[in-house]
Amino acid sequence: MNFATLTKTLIFVCAISSYSCQKTESIKEISQPSDLSTKSDKNKQSQRPDYAIKAPDFKLRTVQGKLVNLSDYRGKVVLLNFWGTWCGPCLQEIPDFNRLYSKYNKQGLEILGVTLPRGEPDSDKELINFMKRWNMDYTILKDINGYETQIVMIEYGQTIGRPITGVPTTLIIDRDGYIVKGYIGPRSEDTFYKDLKPYL
Repeated sequence: MNFATLTKTLIFVCAISSYSCQKTESIKEISQPSDLSTKSDKNKQSQRPDYAIKAPDFKLRTVQGKLVNLSDYRGKVVLLNFWGTWCGPCLQEIPDFNRLYSKYNKQGLEILGVTLPRGEPDSDKELINFMKRWNMDYTILKDINGYETQIVMIEYGQTIGRPITGVPTTLIIDRDGYIVKGYIGPRSEDTFYKDLKPYL
């Protein structure tokens, strides 16, 4: 990694606050939306920010047992959400994700929820019932054999240059597989849409 890339990565990382289910410090977005996008027509990928970082590929599974790679979603705009069923702020975001997915999935939006257990992982049946209660139509991912979700979280923390220590943590990944925006802590549908819009 050269000095310029390291500097950009550090700026990107320093802008993330330490908000999580365990922490109550103020929430700051990684950057201003105006810094991230340029006006473009719908047939073009929005200009990628200079600090954008290639998202690492991973393999997890759905609650139905299907193996999924991030690379399966190449050409889509991915909202990658690290979350847990035990996390109150994560639950706060679910209705917003449901609305975003319903409105913008046909425009290429995919939402991938990486489920992080606390203690004993939720069984497939428990997670399916949870998804039904919360009307979750977007893709929820979990461990294949055990601990893969934590490995993905660690790899993403290393990629952005700062450990992911709290949930919810959400990243926007553009159609070419680059992380272009990140949030720690819950956000509203409007906030997510404003930052997703240039990439849809």
